[in-house]
Amino acid sequence: MTAINLQVAETSDRLDRYLSQELPDLSRSRIQQLIEQGNVRLNDKVCITKKINVKVGDRITLEIPEAQPLELEAEEIPLDILYEDDQLLILNKPAGLVVHPAPGHPDGTLVNALLAHCPNLPGIGGVQRPGIVHRLDKDTTGAIAIAKTDIAYQHLQAQLQAKTARREYLGVVYGAPKVESGTIDLPIGRHPQDRKKMAVIPIEQGARSAITHWQILERLGNYTLIHFQLETGRTHQIRVHSAKIGHPIVGDPVYGSGRSVGVNLPGQALHAWQLKLQHPISGNWIEVTAPPPQTFTTLLEVLRRR
Repeated sequence: MTAINLQVAETSDRLDRYLSQELPDLSRSRIQQLIEQGNVRLNDKVCITKKINVKVGDRITLEIPEAQPLELEAEEIPLDILYEDDQLLILNKPAGLVVHPAPGHPDGTLVNALLAHCPNLPGIGGVQRPGIVHRLDKDTTGAIAIAKTDIAYQHLQAQLQAKTARREYLGVVYGAPKVESGTIDLPIGRHPQDRKKMAVIPIEQGARSAITHWQILERLGNYTLIHFQLETGRTHQIRVHSAKIGHPIVGDPVYGSGRSVGVNLPGQALHAWQLKLQHPISGNWIEVTAPPPQTFTTLLEVLRRR
């Protein structure tokens, strides 16, 4: 355990912002995680909320647990690589591939595949999630960025937090929206009854701001192909927002209607189509397009023929 002691010398600021300014080697998300885990004390009292303001004279102790040995094994799992250099990797993730190990999925994940492809990855951005900058659900396909260095990890995380990185999705939903485009601005948090699900709940109950922009690309009878753009990146955000406005993603086993569409889908018809981000070293913009999987294009063909 490494302990860092600080005393606030200047104007007040929110705890996580203050710590990220004072400790540039730690990402904001890592600092927030340490706060939530009870590793930050403010004036000798454990502080578990990042939103408290610190003021001049406050004493802060931050304890950083020692990294546990990486127990993950490299596995030779094929990767569909869209872009790669010495700093980052962008992949087209297939349906059914879990991003990182979790209860019920100890191996066979994208992280296991990455360890075989990038032997230097351990330790980048976390012990159990090396290199993972953002997630895609198990059955959501498409573009996902992986950091290969600490610099790349922090830079890409900062882009996501500042909303300069752009993530765009294609999704097929049930029903026909009355308007051509819109924005869903509804906070998302853990479902109060079912902890495996997310839900639209008030900020006061622990939700976080969630904003999804959408535009119709093609009307397909009682189905619609929609282009989604994320402004925030909450767990299951598009799936929860789509269901909330009455147009759940086709094939979604958790938030969908359960209706069959005559196509054997491996999961929800949601695909991370385009990813645009700034290179952490050169500053150049990188934009990749991930071709949708065959099941997604087959679904569109079936719906067009109806």
